[in-house]
Amino acid sequence: MPTRHFDLAITGGTLMTLSSDMDIIENASIGISGSRIALVDTNCTLAADRVIDARGGLILPGLVNTHTHLPMVCFRGLADDLPLMDWLNHHIFPMEARFVNKQMVRDGAMLAIAEMILSGTTTCCDGYFFENQIAEAALAGGMRAVAAQGFADSATPDHPQYEKMMAAAGRFVERWLPHAPMITPAFFCHSPYTCSPRTLVNVKAAAREAGILYLTHLLENRDEIDTIEKRYGRKPVQHLHHLDVLDDRTVAVHCNWMSPEDIALFADLGVSVSHNPASSMKLAAGVAPVPLMLEKGIAVGLGTDGSASNNDLDLFQEMDLSAKVHKATLLDPTVMSAETVLKMATIEGARVLGMDRLIGSVEVGKQADIIILDMNQPHLTPLYNPYSQIVYAARGGDVKTSIIDGKPVMENRRLLTMDLPAVMERVRAIAAHIQSEHQSAIRTSPVDV
Repeated sequence: MPTRHFDLAITGGTLMTLSSDMDIIENASIGISGSRIALVDTNCTLAADRVIDARGGLILPGLVNTHTHLPMVCFRGLADDLPLMDWLNHHIFPMEARFVNKQMVRDGAMLAIAEMILSGTTTCCDGYFFENQIAEAALAGGMRAVAAQGFADSATPDHPQYEKMMAAAGRFVERWLPHAPMITPAFFCHSPYTCSPRTLVNVKAAAREAGILYLTHLLENRDEIDTIEKRYGRKPVQHLHHLDVLDDRTVAVHCNWMSPEDIALFADLGVSVSHNPASSMKLAAGVAPVPLMLEKGIAVGLGTDGSASNNDLDLFQEMDLSAKVHKATLLDPTVMSAETVLKMATIEGARVLGMDRLIGSVEVGKQADIIILDMNQPHLTPLYNPYSQIVYAARGGDVKTSIIDGKPVMENRRLLTMDLPAVMERVRAIAAHIQSEHQSAIRTSPVDV
């Protein structure tokens, strides 16, 4: 019988499949044909155009970052240690109005994509302005992305008029939908307090017509409850439910102040949640009741948020914090086990984005999005429980190889899809420009939300 030939093969190492059975395979053999996984076995000699030796490593599905704002790497460290609304109104919104343009978005996105690939993320969900440039950067960098065009009722940097914004959104979907599942378009309404009911409803209607995801920040901080109730006579979740924008193609981000009634409604409607613990902790915005969400069957994935509020894009840090913050908050060390949290960063994150049939686990037929961790590190020695080691000890810098869509994009810590020093230099130039005008930028009048 002739030997089967693959385009790419991974041999050796310990494979953590994240399949429904949570299989762990020693001395794994993975054959990849085109963009898909064609074989998962053990102790096989594989014929392939290229073979990656994973001996001594842990093999995982690539991590899924369910919420970020990639170009905000350009604002990293510029406005720290502030309350959420002060941070937004007096710093971020004015700086975006002053400095965000197509080139800044493209260059910032490229740097963020490099950071994510180097730390094991193979799929991200971005929500920002000039989203065409972000999708282009993801395509050039080899990153799988859900690219969500942003909406807000204040003038956004890319489309100052509502009518033009909606027309551009339609063109955005037409342009990028043919690129799915590598680049998948979506819509992102910033929040119930920056988007009017008309915007929330019309954007959701457009998302439903196109069959794409609809995302929004929700209940990030406690003040949002009073703001929305005073403005519309209902609490935030009930406000969105009344507007009929909540369904199984809606992703709510943060959800730090969800009530049990809100959680029950999300479970009934199939709404998914992106949990961003590092950003919420840094802004002292709150802690989402994720254990109760999971108990009710809600799909919850992990997100980093943007680098202006985190300040990095390392999902390994997010896993560690997610496990620990809930143990400390509930005074229960048994909640949010390492297995649970790793699933949130992989297969459950894929489920949040409606992509769990394509990515999130290493199984035959799925897209070949795979990472390999170098376990020959002092902080990873010895190894008893691989789930615990990944969540509590591993770091993004331990990822030595990243494969997306069947193509190596980083090998032995070297990026293969971009000139990283040149990308970093362009962002340094942007930062120098921002720094030179920062004092006048932060004196800009606050945005009225």
